[in-house]
Amino acid sequence: MSGLADKKKKERYGRGSWPSPGSPWENGYNESFNGKLRDELLNGEIFFTLKEAQVLVEQWRRHYNTIRPHSSLGYRPPAPQTMQPPLSRLAMPIPITTQ
Repeated sequence: MSGLADKKKKERYGRGSWPSPGSPWENGYNESFNGKLRDELLNGEIFFTLKEAQVLVEQWRRHYNTIRPHSSLGYRPPAPQTMQPPLSRLAMPIPITTQ
């Protein structure tokens, strides 16, 4: 933001009403996620190729969103995996008997 706009924002809303643009460290949710990503994945891996990094980050993301319990949700995963019935069972015709 320009100096004038920043000054007007402070006059109107006071200090700390929202995070400044480009300041992710002022967002607690973002900083918490970044810390978990760093501690659980990045500190324990050495990526030799971009493809390897993409695959491992995707695996971690799926685990984080579907399996790993989150304390803020009562130690439940945010989006648990659902079971889908096999298509072969749905496509089988129902036998009709006449007696």
